[in-house]
Amino acid sequence: MERPGVEFARAADGAYLAYQAFGEGPVDILWQDDVFSIVDEWWEEPYGRAIFEGMAAYSRVIVHDRRGTGCSSREGGPANLETRVSDTLAVMEAVGAERPVVGGVLEGGASMALLAATHPERVRSLIWLRPVPRASAAPDYPWGVGPDYIERDRALTQAWGTMEYARAFIDLNAGVMEGFWSTRSYMEYLARLSRRTCTPDMAEQLNTIWYDTDIRSVLPTVQVPTLLVLDQEDGDIELAGMGRHVAELMPHAEVEPYVPVTEDLVGVGIGLEQIRRFIGVERRPDDLDSVLATVLFTDIVDSTKRSAELGDHDWRAVRRRHDEIVRTELERHRGREIKTLGDGFLATFEGPARGVHCARAIVAGVHSLGIEIRAGLHTGEVELEGDDIAGIAVAIGSRVGALAGPSEVLVSRTVKDLTAGSGLVFVDAGEHDLKGVPDRWQLYRVTDESAVSS
Repeated sequence: MERPGVEFARAADGAYLAYQAFGEGPVDILWQDDVFSIVDEWWEEPYGRAIFEGMAAYSRVIVHDRRGTGCSSREGGPANLETRVSDTLAVMEAVGAERPVVGGVLEGGASMALLAATHPERVRSLIWLRPVPRASAAPDYPWGVGPDYIERDRALTQAWGTMEYARAFIDLNAGVMEGFWSTRSYMEYLARLSRRTCTPDMAEQLNTIWYDTDIRSVLPTVQVPTLLVLDQEDGDIELAGMGRHVAELMPHAEVEPYVPVTEDLVGVGIGLEQIRRFIGVERRPDDLDSVLATVLFTDIVDSTKRSAELGDHDWRAVRRRHDEIVRTELERHRGREIKTLGDGFLATFEGPARGVHCARAIVAGVHSLGIEIRAGLHTGEVELEGDDIAGIAVAIGSRVGALAGPSEVLVSRTVKDLTAGSGLVFVDAGEHDLKGVPDRWQLYRVTDESAVSS
């Protein structure tokens, strides 16, 4: 999509607020990222562009610069939470968004939560990705940062807008800024983005406001439907603790696992699908060229050896019965057969848990034939090519399947993260290189509940 133009709304006190509105879906999404989010720069960064273009496929997306940053008015200093809510309402009026879904990431969601609590009649629902309700630690809040971190963060503004700043900022936040956010290309982007976001003195003021902010008391009063996308315990421990704390304060909120974004942006599609499902917008099938799916690869172990032992006639009978078992289980678990591959199958599922249960059923079903299969699963965005599929998610699923042992179901971390609460149990299978796929991948072995606790 082409970069949208920048327009201006007028706040109650006369300040100008730069905004963009794009997409033509049936639902408005008014999104607020953290402070490093200005409308004239997001489109230069692959992750931001992927997120916004993805949301624009099923909604009208509205983003704006906070006052004191980007193209918005800079006089008078940065906005506190109350002013940010007022400014957001001004942008809503300017674009005619009567009752949008509001959302944000990290501390960007704080003002949206306050908006939802104070003006529920103006908000359809709330989405908070990796929620941070308070930045600094407290006796009843051990997940926040301590005085040493705050001091180091404030000292960074001496190098504001430079590669030195970007590198130091990423090092300071190593637990959060991994994968895509630790690449040199992102560091270069962050250096440019920081100096275009605001001046060093404004950055110091923004830091002071945020370290003094705590919206936890607001959260139990949010009445609108809410989606929380939370870090998991095997990811960033502090963010996982913050997210769990927010979920306890908002017991009626829906919760989804956050899928880390790697250098190849695997995980973006999953986050977009979580949002789409939550806001209840149906896909537009005629426009689709890709879809989020769980990919299953199966393969008969030592098929050449077993064929030689049985002979062609008996082996064909075993293969025919194997195919019948696989297709029966695919139908029972609502899987879609894509094609056969040598001695195995490629299939897809809308839900990862169904895919794992199907793989286990196939493993058990073929034992009576005197054969074993291996199975591998991954969840990601696949490209639709007629009745076939392609893309990196397919390649990952194939590589995971190839690493599985006899009668073993092996899954990517993405599958594990998306099946919490399904009753499935996993054991760590270690990190692996997947041929032709960037990075090392954490894999998990599906096991029986009686064998180990997850």
